[in-house]
Amino acid sequence: MCSMRTLKALVVSSIFILVASTAHAQTRTWVSGVGDDVNPCSRTAPCKTFAGAISKTAAGGIINVLDPGGFGAVTITKAITIEGPEKWGGILNTLVNGVIVNAGASDTVVLRGLSIDGAGSGTNGVRFLAGGKLVIEDCYIAGSATGVDFEPSGNSKLEMLDTTVNNTTANAVLVQAGASGNASASMERIKLTNGAFGLKVGKGVVSVKGAIVSNMSTTAVKATASTAVAQITLVDALVSDNGGGVNAAGALGKVFLSDSTITNNTVGVSNATGGAVTSFGNNNIAGNATDGSPSSTIVQH
Repeated sequence: MCSMRTLKALVVSSIFILVASTAHAQTRTWVSGVGDDVNPCSRTAPCKTFAGAISKTAAGGIINVLDPGGFGAVTITKAITIEGPEKWGGILNTLVNGVIVNAGASDTVVLRGLSIDGAGSGTNGVRFLAGGKLVIEDCYIAGSATGVDFEPSGNSKLEMLDTTVNNTTANAVLVQAGASGNASASMERIKLTNGAFGLKVGKGVVSVKGAIVSNMSTTAVKATASTAVAQITLVDALVSDNGGGVNAAGALGKVFLSDSTITNNTVGVSNATGGAVTSFGNNNIAGNATDGSPSSTIVQH
């Protein structure tokens, strides 16, 4: 009889532990402006912050935003998706980073429908240190020194889609792999406005299609490298109203231009210290104070 009672107790305990574990590691959780982080982060009892929800979300899971609100800065150390419709997922990151990604080598992190605002004093909107892949889609990032700081320590990929980065003081987007890292990035339908540098690549290979880069006081698009390749392929872009338009600097700084318009800049196109801007011969470079010219033109295939 004792043995039966003991067995039943063990079974009940095991079920309780399993249920408790599942509750603390759900594949889908929810946050709300009127939520509370003591809640289980369910749809009917949502959490208040992304930081509160992430600890209750399983690796590879999704944090959904129920309604517009400010959900706080967050550090991500595992595969996760944070998703807010209509950019409802607000993060106010004054004096700090909005999102830090320091995940595993094969982890994919997705940020979708977020509004990350440093209010003029943010450090980085998104700072990527490690992970397999970062996807930034349909986001608005503003008010930080750098909007997206992609500096992986390993081999990592960045995808940016339908995203605006505005009002930065250093770089809208910086791609700069670490000493032992490699960075590759693809960007489509992005808008970078109002800052010092727009897209700056120091180590990495970046492809961009459908971009507007404007009102950058220093340079809109820049690849600069002397010891590791920094390469940008720019297709169907409008680069206007900047100090410098497109610049390649250093022996391994390379920019390839196709079907793009570069106009109303102080200097349209420039090459420095061995850098090379190469045209596919189908660009409009005119209406700048100094137009400049690509270092070479290659035949389209």
